[in-house]
Amino acid sequence: MERSEVAVRYQWKTEDVFESDEAWEAAFAALETLPDVAQFRGNLNTAENVAAYFALTDDYEIRLMRVYLYAFLKHDQDIRVTKYNAYSAKVMTLMTRYSAETSFAVPELTSLPEETLRAFAADERLKDYDYSLSRLIARKKYVLSAKEELILAQTAEPMSVAGDVFDMLDDAELNLPCMMYQGKRTKLTHGLYSVIMSGGDRADRAKAFKKYYSAYGKIINTLATTYYGNVKKDIFYKNVRGYASCLEMALSEEDVTRDVYENLIAAVDEYSPVMHRYMEVRKKSLGLDEMHMYDLYIPLVENAELKLSFEEAFEVVLKGLSPLGEQYNALLRRGRDERWIDVCETEGKRGGAYSIGVYGNHPYVLLNYQPTTNNVFTIAHEMGHALHSYFSNGTQPYAKADYKIFVAEVASTVNEVLLLKYLLHTTEDKKLKKYLLNYFMDMIRTTLFRQTQFACFEQEAHAMAERGEPLNKDNLSELYYSLNKKYYGEALMHDREIAIEWARIPHFYRSFYVYKYATGITAAIAIAGRILSEGQPAVERYFNFLKGGCSADPVSLLKGAGADLTDKETFAAAMKEFESALAEFEQLD
Repeated sequence: MERSEVAVRYQWKTEDVFESDEAWEAAFAALETLPDVAQFRGNLNTAENVAAYFALTDDYEIRLMRVYLYAFLKHDQDIRVTKYNAYSAKVMTLMTRYSAETSFAVPELTSLPEETLRAFAADERLKDYDYSLSRLIARKKYVLSAKEELILAQTAEPMSVAGDVFDMLDDAELNLPCMMYQGKRTKLTHGLYSVIMSGGDRADRAKAFKKYYSAYGKIINTLATTYYGNVKKDIFYKNVRGYASCLEMALSEEDVTRDVYENLIAAVDEYSPVMHRYMEVRKKSLGLDEMHMYDLYIPLVENAELKLSFEEAFEVVLKGLSPLGEQYNALLRRGRDERWIDVCETEGKRGGAYSIGVYGNHPYVLLNYQPTTNNVFTIAHEMGHALHSYFSNGTQPYAKADYKIFVAEVASTVNEVLLLKYLLHTTEDKKLKKYLLNYFMDMIRTTLFRQTQFACFEQEAHAMAERGEPLNKDNLSELYYSLNKKYYGEALMHDREIAIEWARIPHFYRSFYVYKYATGITAAIAIAGRILSEGQPAVERYFNFLKGGCSADPVSLLKGAGADLTDKETFAAAMKEFESALAEFEQLD
């Protein structure tokens, strides 16, 4: 389906950013004259000067990000349009220029004595920057000279090429094949593949699985080289800044302690027998002699899928999120009615789903909606992201509004857990309840167990490269295949095609991002449980988190909302939710 065939109410309203392309071009032209930051070079040694510098750059960055937002939305609604590809490229070039022009600031500030930086953080004129200044103190030993930082700033654009190449291959040039589906010859898409994998026709699933991965297999050498390029980028930055490992660098940038990461890995390892048991239950429930990878996404209960139109699905989401209060529900309705959401899958549109929130603008959400239960939860998920941005941007000053990526998946997953609990609580239909328990188990499997599997792959791939081992299709695929066996156990036939699944994961180009899905659902289960058991006091604490931005370190913000990730019991509690759902499912047989 082409975009021109989609009703306007299902298309996001980019006019809320700029009325027209001409307005965007005028705004972009005005930004090409960079702010006069040269006056501050060598003078960032008083609170007055630092405050003036931040005021100047904040104003420019807010306007720059608005220009970026428009180009980003226009590009993603149809990546085939050359004009918007050019817009995006121009913005990225401008951002690189600006980054280079301001690259002196961090080295200058970090060269100051720690006492001076602490005095700045306590100064009333710099109260909006107290947390970021505290982070500068922590980063002092990793910041290079002004000249070296300028060089690094100029590497941002070329270093992003690996991710850009993957996006182009995956979204535009993968050349997915056609197959017979529902009586007619149909071209596979990412969205259709997901629908088939959750469908009931096993022959279709097997066929789509093999065809889908055959497309990746035809370009696997290119994908391996592309991913290796991304890992080498991380190693370059790790080496020049002096971090012990790429993982340490990633955790430091997020202000997350290593014990959080280790708690996650240890908990999933400890509870892997429960996942293996679930695989046995799944195999038995499906009545299979052999269970394959393409059998993992179909529900264990037939004819209970929530096949809802987008409008119907949205109403269910509103009911499921009612424990968060009327203000939250009113904002959900506003997002739908005022066209914050791009709903339908169309030719050339970026695949998947996401939310983007830029300071000074309402958030936007991209969907590729299909009538499946998973897509109903995707609405709740992405609107969770959107309203997290809405509250954070609306409460915090610009300097503290952009919350850390570490907490980015928490609000979205709280919404999913609340929706799931609502559906389980309100149904008296045994069949639907079994279906929802199965869905909950698969939510935890895919978001907690599977993302931890991804995190282990990513950590080991980086470690291999750090040891000087070149990455290629063979060792990457063997690593992934061995992890797949470890996480799923012996009840599953580990089809060889799954060995190259790593090659289609876009988040691997945002290194050490995926583990945050796993910590996110762990925190979300804890927070949702408190909301449902404690009511308004827990809601208020949660709203404080949503409004918190980066006013403090993310682990502390989560702890205030009721999720202490430094405590192993928080992770164990999430695993026990999985185990409890499995036990209830078995009892309903």
